[in-house]
Amino acid sequence: MTLPVTTTDDRGYVFEAGRTGALLLHGLGGTPVEMRYVALGLARAGFTVSCPELAGHSGSFAALRESSWQDWYVSAAAALDRLRCRCDAVIVGGLSMGAILALLLAAERRDDVHGVAAYAPTLRLNGWGVPWYARLFDLVPHKSIANWFDFEERDPYGVKDGRVRALVSAAIESGDSSKAGMLKVPGGAMLELRGLVAAVRRRARHIRQPVLLVHPREDDRANLSNSFWLQRNLGGPVETTVLHDSYHVVTVDRQRHLVAERTVALAKAVASAHEGRATGVLDTRPTGWLARA
Repeated sequence: MTLPVTTTDDRGYVFEAGRTGALLLHGLGGTPVEMRYVALGLARAGFTVSCPELAGHSGSFAALRESSWQDWYVSAAAALDRLRCRCDAVIVGGLSMGAILALLLAAERRDDVHGVAAYAPTLRLNGWGVPWYARLFDLVPHKSIANWFDFEERDPYGVKDGRVRALVSAAIESGDSSKAGMLKVPGGAMLELRGLVAAVRRRARHIRQPVLLVHPREDDRANLSNSFWLQRNLGGPVETTVLHDSYHVVTVDRQRHLVAERTVALAKAVASAHEGRATGVLDTRPTGWLARA
């Protein structure tokens, strides 16, 4: 099956299909490549999919260091605007930091975001692979100081599958940031992530769209407590899938097929709900969409 794909001026891409869309946001220091498997699953199911490159993520360490979470948000919101021109209803999904951005879009753009898929949402870096001393970074108050520190990618790179991890490692070692993202994330960007998380925590109760949480039990970067907090504090229906055979980067790891399946189920439920509101015929309650898929 050949899918129509449009590449953008950066490393982003769009699959054009139906009138329900999905905006997929990569993680901090990552690239749209890490969303491609889920994007293909959605496109094959008939959904239009946009995977933009977020501001500051051009592959330049300096650009990421100087960018702010507001810059990331503005670029995500611009991609949402473009997708809404094509689509009647939209879900927004994201990995790690991208999941937090997706939730903020849901809080701020309630008329434009009709569902959220949050993959390994990262409110805190507290997974088993995070060195204990990295948590001392919480004491750093200013970006000028934060940029004295770098956070280097390290084995297992958020990937449990040995074959995929080898590919990621090779891409990182080659310096090809278009495939594997950045080898190092500046401390300033990590401090900006803290500000983004604070914005979402303040608005969590205002997020009333259906939310799919997908989190690995063995997350090496952000443990399950991140999703548990969201379960307790979001204002709308939440369904959670806990993966038993993946690390943090669930969109490329061993259970990526399950991530794609759950996201397609959410998109179908949102499409049905939107059609129901238009016709006044269908049951538009969003709860239990995974069971009905």
